[in-house]
Amino acid sequence: MAQKVKILETEIDCLTQKEVVEEIASLISAQEPHYIVTANAEIVYMAWQDEKMQTTVNNASIVTADGSGVLWAAEELGMPLKERVTGIDLVYAICEEAAKKDWTIYLLGAAEGVAAEAAKRLIERYHCNIIGTHNGFLKDPAVNQAVLEELTAKKPQIVLVAMGAPRQEYWIVEHMHKLPPAVYMGIGGSLDVISGNLKRAPLWMQKMSLEWLYRVIKQPSRFKRVLALPKFTRAVKKQKKMKS
Repeated sequence: MAQKVKILETEIDCLTQKEVVEEIASLISAQEPHYIVTANAEIVYMAWQDEKMQTTVNNASIVTADGSGVLWAAEELGMPLKERVTGIDLVYAICEEAAKKDWTIYLLGAAEGVAAEAAKRLIERYHCNIIGTHNGFLKDPAVNQAVLEELTAKKPQIVLVAMGAPRQEYWIVEHMHKLPPAVYMGIGGSLDVISGNLKRAPLWMQKMSLEWLYRVIKQPSRFKRVLALPKFTRAVKKQKKMKS
């Protein structure tokens, strides 16, 4: 079992990306429903402020360190994590491994056509077996039921859900036990990037931990969400003070 690092009230698994993929292989072999949370600073702070979200995050089979803010917090608390494991990079790693092990994948979320285009690109790049896609507009109970019926019929081993936090995590927890065993993971806006609908930050910005800034520039609507970052920083510093 992986060592865990507690940041605020969220327990992050101290795993490399390669180790996460190995853990996913074990979860698939177990043939039970499991879910993964890719936790950035915003999600960690959101969970700290909301009991339902906190329970949801801490009940996940794996919680990865998705974000430089989480790595900084772990270092600040004297419990450094091995590396950053982002949702989008994990999607690529999963698809690469899926091609080798013949895992079946379903993409759920984003706007109409985005998941289908993302699937096309992932199949071209990795030759993985993506057996279905659907957009993330599931407010209509009939549409949601149709998706559940498709998942039941197709029995994917991995379901990647791109609805944004906390909606994607709540959807997963609500439905996964009604469906055939699979590993579920919330992947936020990853399908938009994979499909080409949205560009990822340049590599130099990724290396300098400025990917969040690039997203705000490209999507000004995210600005309010970024306001959680200084609050997260203050809360972590308070946690450190209480520990010392």
